[in-house]
Amino acid sequence: MIIKKISIIIPCFNEEKTIKKVIEKVKQYTKYEIEIIIVNDGSTDGSNKILEDIKEKNIKILNHKINSGKGKAIQTGLRIVSGDIVIIQDADLEYSPTDFDILFKPFEEADADVVYGSRFLGGSGYVRLHYYFHYLANKILTNICNLFTNLNMSDMETGYKLFKKDVIQSINLTENSFGIEPEITIKLAKKKFKFFEVGISYRGRSYSEGKKITAKDAIIALFCIFKYGLFG
Repeated sequence: MIIKKISIIIPCFNEEKTIKKVIEKVKQYTKYEIEIIIVNDGSTDGSNKILEDIKEKNIKILNHKINSGKGKAIQTGLRIVSGDIVIIQDADLEYSPTDFDILFKPFEEADADVVYGSRFLGGSGYVRLHYYFHYLANKILTNICNLFTNLNMSDMETGYKLFKKDVIQSINLTENSFGIEPEITIKLAKKKFKFFEVGISYRGRSYSEGKKITAKDAIIALFCIFKYGLFG
């Protein structure tokens, strides 16, 4: 696949400590033309002021009046993407844009339709070690999802998901929460698109550092796996 332009969707909710840094790191990627779409999901901290001050042609800011969830923010961003490849980039810097090159390789060399960055495959990256029960919950969710998709993926819940634009726009997304992770995975797998995984770095945050995902999100993800696995 010949890639000319990439669209990077950054959902943002109360990330005043990191949003400016993640934008700067993304802007350092110069291999392809980039379009940055930041969806401010009802932030109530200093994120609003930071985003209001951004006046760059290739950065688009979309605003939700109230916090509607990561899934809704992704849906909002997808409506205006124009790149050949779409990337979901979390605003918290747990995932590093320095991994972009390795994430693009399956598109460039193997005609991938979908690429997930896995925190568990190893490779040249680094992974912060903590929260064993988060790891265990993710492995359980991933394995149950694999039963429905017949994929052998290692990290369904990864924050780094990349798609050809026409591939991700071929499905109708409805989940507003973190349930969008299994929804995307199962709906695309049922369409028989070509999935790839690559190993990435991961610098997980602690709750004192601003981590937001909870046990409730795991329960929602499990419900969505069965919902879309059984009923489409």
